[in-house]
Amino acid sequence: MARRPLPRILSSGSAQIARSREIARTAADSATDVLHPLITISRGLRKLAATARAKWAATPKERRGPTLFLVAACVLVLAFLPYGPLLALVGVMGAAAWQGRERPVVKTGPDDAEVARLKGLYEALVPYLSLPEDPEPLFAHGGDWSAAFADHAFDEDGRLTRLRISYPPYFTDGEPAARARVEQLLHAKSGRGREYLFSWDEEGNRLTMRVLDALPTTIAAQHFVTAPGETVLGFTDADAVPRTVPVQGPDGTEDAPAVIWRTGPRSAEPHLLAVGQPGSGTTSLLRSIALQALPHGDVLVIEGGGTGEFACLVGRAGVLAVECGLSGALASLEWAAHETERRLIAANRARQAGHPAPEDTRRPLWILLDRPSVLGHLAAADGRPDPQELLQVPLRHGRAAQVTVVVAEQFDSLDALGETVRTHTRARVVLGPAAPEQIAAVLGAPPHTTPVPEVPPGRGYARLGAAPVLRLQVPATPDPYDDATGEAHRQAVLGLLPERQTATMATIEAAPGSAPDPDGEADTAPTLRKGTGTAAMPSPVPAEG
Repeated sequence: MARRPLPRILSSGSAQIARSREIARTAADSATDVLHPLITISRGLRKLAATARAKWAATPKERRGPTLFLVAACVLVLAFLPYGPLLALVGVMGAAAWQGRERPVVKTGPDDAEVARLKGLYEALVPYLSLPEDPEPLFAHGGDWSAAFADHAFDEDGRLTRLRISYPPYFTDGEPAARARVEQLLHAKSGRGREYLFSWDEEGNRLTMRVLDALPTTIAAQHFVTAPGETVLGFTDADAVPRTVPVQGPDGTEDAPAVIWRTGPRSAEPHLLAVGQPGSGTTSLLRSIALQALPHGDVLVIEGGGTGEFACLVGRAGVLAVECGLSGALASLEWAAHETERRLIAANRARQAGHPAPEDTRRPLWILLDRPSVLGHLAAADGRPDPQELLQVPLRHGRAAQVTVVVAEQFDSLDALGETVRTHTRARVVLGPAAPEQIAAVLGAPPHTTPVPEVPPGRGYARLGAAPVLRLQVPATPDPYDDATGEAHRQAVLGLLPERQTATMATIEAAPGSAPDPDGEADTAPTLRKGTGTAAMPSPVPAEG
């Protein structure tokens, strides 16, 4: 059977129909734009009328008469006032326009994409938070996710930023392994590359997960408002520490939550160990500590890497020495051990005589060692003692003698640290990207957040003794003599450096293995007493039998 052709109106008039629809749509849009004020006022009048009816219905019968009389009196007064009806009409139209305006739609719940993400997360948690013996499981395949999830929030990309989870009481939330499995799953399903904080409420069987904002990296080296014996290691979250310090940032002065390390005779963590990957900022941390220690004490720097990172400290007032070679490091550490003994003996004699401790025993002495494992390898190859063996006396008795030891090492050489260093450095810092197992091995406790694979220099974690693990961002303290250092940071570090010692203050003699001075000045060897005018390493005070 032959097919009959389509009617002409359907075959040849399709383009004309499309044009007609477009013209009608354009006319409707134009009419809507023109009549939009009238539509708004009409909508507002309907809302005002509905409100008036509701008010009238809610008014008791005994009060309707006085209310009607009051309204009639107001209308009568407006009728006799000059321009009264016009003003009343303008007021009613204004109120109607305000009530009829288009208000933004308030989002009251998750959209379809967010619901699908929550359902997927709920299904993924079923094997971890359910048991076959549970007659009414909170987590079950195909169950209601809204009963287990609450207080959820998403960012612009549709990823979770906050979620509170209710889990059954039989879940072993007291076991770190069980917690770690749930946290790892939530981290993977909610989006990697962000730092999550997990708060476990064991009494209420609640787990709260939220995304932490990145710590600011804009705080540079500066004079921090601290008491003597306090050192700012860096800055952390606002709700993690009870104390803030005023800092100068790019937007002016602000209060920043600081991680403050206390040293001295009453400190429970008198020595510090910093560990990180190459380029993680451990050297910058030592440089920051040195700049904060110089106004109140003397600093002895031992640089095992030999890269000249502490050349800006050479010849400065209060800097006893900056040693880069093995011979100079051994001589300086031997002197530091004897100086610790001398301070202990002098303080003991003063106490027995009923006198205060001498002034030269109360001035803090800081020993900063960067990568001592390199010097240990050189000493082993040369048949000489490991420099770490000379740290036993300062580490064990430094707290009473006002001697503080700070050691910085890399993860790949962490096994080369001696047992004495590991035992007496109870203040710990981990900088740079690291696995949770590595962080827990150094700090003695796992981090409370999920470490991210890429972090800026100076970002990591800190733990002072048995205190909780804190996130940390070290203030930017780069080498001012490095060409890659920005001008603002260069001037900030140079402004904190003490003045250089002149020939009238001390006889300058270059010590073997000391770091070269970029300005052409020779290094100054340590002095036992201030104002003696000598640069020779003093002989130790013999100990009494």
